Amino acid sequence: MRYLLGTDEAGYGPNLGPLVVAASAWELPDDLSPENLYEALAEVVCRDKADAGDGRLAIADSKQLYQAGGSLAALERGVLAMLSLLGRSVATWCDCWPTFQRPESQSPDQWSGCSAQDDTTRPIPRPLVGALRADPWHDGYDEPLPLAVSAEELANCCQSLADGCRSRSVRLVELKADVLSPRRFNDELVEYGNKAEVLSLTTLRLARSLVAELPAGEVTIVCDRHGGRSHYAALLQHVFDCELIRVRQETAELGIYEIQSSGRAIEIRFLVNGERMLPTALASMTAKYLRELAMRPFNAFWQRHIPGLRATAGYATDASRFYDDIRPARRRLKIKDHDLWRQR
Repeated sequence: MRYLLGTDEAGYGPNLGPLVVAASAWELPDDLSPENLYEALAEVVCRDKADAGDGRLAIADSKQLYQAGGSLAALERGVLAMLSLLGRSVATWCDCWPTFQRPESQSPDQWSGCSAQDDTTRPIPRPLVGALRADPWHDGYDEPLPLAVSAEELANCCQSLADGCRSRSVRLVELKADVLSPRRFNDELVEYGNKAEVLSLTTLRLARSLVAELPAGEVTIVCDRHGGRSHYAALLQHVFDCELIRVRQETAELGIYEIQSSGRAIEIRFLVNGERMLPTALASMTAKYLRELAMRPFNAFWQRHIPGLRATAGYATDASRFYDDIRPARRRLKIKDHDLWRQR
């Protein structure tokens, strides 16, 4: 078997809220080219939301499926249905984060304010991704999921998707995410010097952690290109500790690298509009869905302290408006800029 990974991000540009990087890993039969995964699953997935009414699931660039202030239904339906292929389900906001968490980022002290009750009514702490647990807007927050689709609708999508993947000998192996709160983002800016470096290192480390979990086999990783960067060899050498690296192509549109790491052959592609590949499209959807979930308690927290405050998506001009509006409450609550406002 061969393995195909796709990575993408959501929240690279905003000043408020987290940067989320996600990755999906797929197992393909030897006779299926990575470029043909959409075609192989054409009976159960489609690239266009408008075609999803025939029972197929829309898996596409998140920008095609969600607009700020609109319904999360298309994103949520796709992400949670794909998650079901891994035998995982989420019932609440708190359940969601550990479901996508990188194994290497878990540690005993990473707990959120969320809790549940077992049959002895004792609170059960649950891990939250990375440094998000320390943010006051997450303290005690929870809500039921899914938000925008019904359980019956989701169950129907899950069954159809599972049957379609099985018939083509295709398997979703993993779906993971790494979430950088403003605090962690700012800390890494200080360490690495610029946001492009932070994005690339976060993405490649996430990909590396997924590759380490895979059985023996060839691996292809497809990353949506990172901003204006067109040279990745040095980063790959650093993150994967390559025994060998070969630059096959390095242009403004496409970078292709072959590396040997831990005895495994890996091809890594950095592709403009990488979401044309199904695993990268799913990563895009996952990252966007998680970022939108993260912004819900953030907005709710500040609206409790400032009645009538208009919610923000965290981008550019509106982030400045929101930041000015919360200034008195922020000072009163003694919340540091470093923990709230991403510096670049």
